[in-house]
Amino acid sequence: MKRIKQIAIGSMLMPISVGAAEPATNQEKPNIVIFVADDLGANDITPYGNVIIRTPNLNRLAQDGLLFSNAFAASPTSAPSRAALHTGLYSFRNGAHANHTGIRERVKTLPSYLQSQGYKTALAGKLHLGPMSQYPFELIHKTNIPENGHDGKDVLWTDLKMQPVDEWLHKASQKKQPFLLMVNDHSPHVHWPEKAEYDPKTIDMPPFHIDTEETRMARARYYTDVSKMDNNLGLLLKSLEKYGIEDNTIVIFTSDQGPQWAFGKWGLYDYGIRVPLIIKYPGIVQGNKSTDALVSLTDILPTLFEIAGGENTQIPEIDGKSFLPLLKGKTNEHLTEVYASHTGDGTMNEAPMRMIRTKRYKYILNLASEILYTTHIDKAEPPAEYWDSWLVQSFRSEHAASVLWRYHNRPKEELYDIIYDPNELNNIAEDPNYINMIKEFRAKMEKWRVQQGDAEEGLYIPIKNSNSITPYIFD
Repeated sequence: MKRIKQIAIGSMLMPISVGAAEPATNQEKPNIVIFVADDLGANDITPYGNVIIRTPNLNRLAQDGLLFSNAFAASPTSAPSRAALHTGLYSFRNGAHANHTGIRERVKTLPSYLQSQGYKTALAGKLHLGPMSQYPFELIHKTNIPENGHDGKDVLWTDLKMQPVDEWLHKASQKKQPFLLMVNDHSPHVHWPEKAEYDPKTIDMPPFHIDTEETRMARARYYTDVSKMDNNLGLLLKSLEKYGIEDNTIVIFTSDQGPQWAFGKWGLYDYGIRVPLIIKYPGIVQGNKSTDALVSLTDILPTLFEIAGGENTQIPEIDGKSFLPLLKGKTNEHLTEVYASHTGDGTMNEAPMRMIRTKRYKYILNLASEILYTTHIDKAEPPAEYWDSWLVQSFRSEHAASVLWRYHNRPKEELYDIIYDPNELNNIAEDPNYINMIKEFRAKMEKWRVQQGDAEEGLYIPIKNSNSITPYIFD
């Protein structure tokens, strides 16, 4: 494996060492650990109501923390979403609006902000950030390893190794300096484990998917990867407990965006843009609670900066807003609306779109509705293992035909009432009863795009400057 591996545009679990618990350091500021899953739908874990999946460690975290039911990524693709989390800026303002691209020069990031407050900052696992000169993380090496049996293959056959993380936490626990630790898993991003640990016959099927034998097998493998990710989270929680620092450590769990399924990743439906967010904050957040407050991952940076002791005046104008008052129980609300954008992900995904989401309604503006929407699911070589079965089924079932038609054809505007239509199946944009609402959303979208400097129109042109490509992993 090379020192730095990149994905060009276009596209084992190890036991943790056993040791006696050591006393936590007597420091005033809390440690912060952020665990980011890769391509995980909020509805695909037990704390969010899934009764098929097995995620015991996420259950434990939710029992000890606050679950956000309305948390949203800023983009449904990895690099732009992660950049937004780290900058507090939506994609067009930080510069990383197409997948695999880095932020603009002089844009400040989360590790920089927390270092200014005395924090040590480190990162393990997937990288997909850049340029690294603006992300002053200590990289925890040897946390990216080839999945067993796949040495030297596609970089997507990479696993997260938790042993070096445990060793890093052991050393950090012996010091009085607070730390920010980012742990970025590779699961459940494709490729999913070849051997499924779930029975395909018992798998649940979203109504916007096509129920075939191949789909069930693929979903069983996806769920296996979700459980694999949950196990890594469990190892992390055990390390915090073992070294006596769990009571002074904030643990945040989220994902960069939804899964690589139709109507998920690369799109602005909730399955692609709504993310899990669970926060354990000992002494501040009462456990086993949930909130429907509307939040964006751009809010993570100002929230953590405030927790670290920073003042809002020390942050230049950003899009994110601190939700620390929410964590402290001083309010039950946060934002009235969140925004998101998708520019593109190589030559297989060229449909730019923008979104406004309130608690009840979703508005989507498709900037290239005249073209057929495609993704890696149907255009990669080979396509997703279930795709051919969907094509066959589309000639046999009206439902299957409808799913494929909706997948490829996106209208100029979409409007959904999430309360009555949580799966976003009934577009009411042209319903005369909602004409005034559509006008309001159009005006808000136009104003937001101007404020963001979003001049993207029509087809997305892949960025050709190789220097803008962000490293996917490190050794």
